[in-house]
Amino acid sequence: MGGGLSGILAAAACARAGMTVTLLERHGLPAGPLRRRGVPQARHPHVLWSGGVEAIEALLPKITSRWLAAGAHRIPLPTGLVCLTARGWMRRWDEMQYAIVCSRDLLDWVIRERVLAMPEVSVYEQTRATGLIGNATRVRGVTCRTSGGAGQVLEADLVVDASGRGSDIQRWLLCLGLPPVREVTLPSQVAYASRVYRAPETSPAGELVSIQCDPGGRPPWTSAGLIPIEHDRWHVTLTGTPGGYPSRDDSDFERFARSVRHPLVGDLIARAEPLTRVVRAHSTDNRRRYFEKCRNWPDGLVVLGDAVATYNPLYGQGMTVAAQSALALHRELDRSSSRRLSRRVQNAVSRPVAMAWTLATSADILYQQQSSAGATLQSLIVQAAFNRLTHAATGRPEAARALLDTMTLSRSPAALMRPRVLHAFLRGPALHDLDGPPPRPTAP
Repeated sequence: MGGGLSGILAAAACARAGMTVTLLERHGLPAGPLRRRGVPQARHPHVLWSGGVEAIEALLPKITSRWLAAGAHRIPLPTGLVCLTARGWMRRWDEMQYAIVCSRDLLDWVIRERVLAMPEVSVYEQTRATGLIGNATRVRGVTCRTSGGAGQVLEADLVVDASGRGSDIQRWLLCLGLPPVREVTLPSQVAYASRVYRAPETSPAGELVSIQCDPGGRPPWTSAGLIPIEHDRWHVTLTGTPGGYPSRDDSDFERFARSVRHPLVGDLIARAEPLTRVVRAHSTDNRRRYFEKCRNWPDGLVVLGDAVATYNPLYGQGMTVAAQSALALHRELDRSSSRRLSRRVQNAVSRPVAMAWTLATSADILYQQQSSAGATLQSLIVQAAFNRLTHAATGRPEAARALLDTMTLSRSPAALMRPRVLHAFLRGPALHDLDGPPPRPTAP
């Protein structure tokens, strides 16, 4: 259920495991790199971190080369990163991780084209799932309805809900006689404004720019970011907390970009041609449903993607978690035992979800009423640890690697306990703070 990134990757995971897949999409699926209905966040920048790229490559080998051929950029991190962190400028160390950047429309289309070409996959477009069939111990399919009103029952060995943050899964589970699933919401109170520009011919290619806020300073907190996308364009986004929200006014976009901690993004877009109007969003809540903790979970049902958890898009984790969740589904399907499959999948999915959730909420707790009120001991500890690690990363490559490994969801936080990382964490930066953007690496 769902033809977005989570649903398409879940279809790939099931098809690779030898299953026949029927994909239900309530809207239509565009035939090219075009806007898909039901994805308002596509108007804002997206980053697919290396942890997500590797997961998708495991499901769809050589997909990266297809993205790049279509116009996407591969950004080496931190070599191609111009970032003012909360604790100072990041240096351009040699590549440690990477990111794929392009428009969301292009990224989805390349994957969708590959998966829908699989003979095991068929699509019912303009078809909305309306409920589950089965009982509290076993789900055996779904009921659905087309846009014309025709109803249908589809039986299935496995139902995957990847229908996004608007999923009706809670209500459907209640209809099966199951208790409510625990749900936690943490509003971030961050608003976003984005705009696309034509990059100047003289601009450097393949650099990701991020001017982050300093949560230790006084609110409101503001930030600015720029990513290169296909066809020589820049996708620029500005963020702010209450009292410092970016305006919807086109004429105010550049001024706001200059008003953050460093005017670099404003200086860059001053030389660029705007191609779109400003679009703004305020749907930035972190929300998590703890399906893995349900005492009784029915066989034959798996929930993935935004139906499980959503995160403040500032951290760019949603797509990477979706990819890692689909890979977890494939690995469990590929095991010889089918015993308690659904339970095993939900447990496996909870691991990347929990990692992203901890990172996002530990940072966003500061935006709750512009104080740390309501912060848990865990979130305060994680927040303090990452603050110190970020400071060390500005002047120690070992710390920078550990920070990027974690932020790209490429390694478990347990890797932070390695002796070299702990040494860098405790010693702090070995080099002096940079007083401006890091210089570009010199050509060999």
